[in-house]
Amino acid sequence: MPRWLRDNGLAVAMLGAFLVFLVLQSVFGWQTHNEELTEFGAAPLSWPAYLTSGHFAESVFENWESEFLQMGGYVLLTAYLVQRGSAESKPVDQTDRPEDDERRATPQSPWPVRVGGLPLVIYRNSLSLALLLIFAGSFVGHLLGGTAAYNQEQALQSGAPPIGVWEFLGTSDATPQAATGSRLAKQTLYGLLTYSP
Repeated sequence: MPRWLRDNGLAVAMLGAFLVFLVLQSVFGWQTHNEELTEFGAAPLSWPAYLTSGHFAESVFENWESEFLQMGGYVLLTAYLVQRGSAESKPVDQTDRPEDDERRATPQSPWPVRVGGLPLVIYRNSLSLALLLIFAGSFVGHLLGGTAAYNQEQALQSGAPPIGVWEFLGTSDATPQAATGSRLAKQTLYGLLTYSP
């Protein structure tokens, strides 16, 4: 096994899984979308054309939106809240990692710890900020893809002219579906089973 592959095996495996699942999502979405187009008497799309459609963009970004919001929220909450007995929680009496305390900074400490202030706040929350920024980008992608998909659907059903993003926000099709009841129920059950004394 080449050294670069051994040294980056996790990244390669995760990127590979991501690409496989994205391709599978696109293939199944393409088939479903073509069935819907056929029902309205429209010509089916080729797979490359589907990859640039609002239907594909909406489905991908809707999925990413819910996942990155969930992960960003989880990381942020575990940074500030504790849960006795949880491996994901910091110890109950610990307020911060000792190496992130600017009063204990050494020349070997990361730059934000030595400087303190806003750079330290950003450094301490960098993972949450990154996940929440990806969520915001996914939200925008979902909104734009949803608008394009809505316009195509309305044109097929009634020949309606396209609407803009702001008008789309006022439709019932723009409601978020990120946190379904079943997902919340599963997470609650997992939390109770994992953290019960």
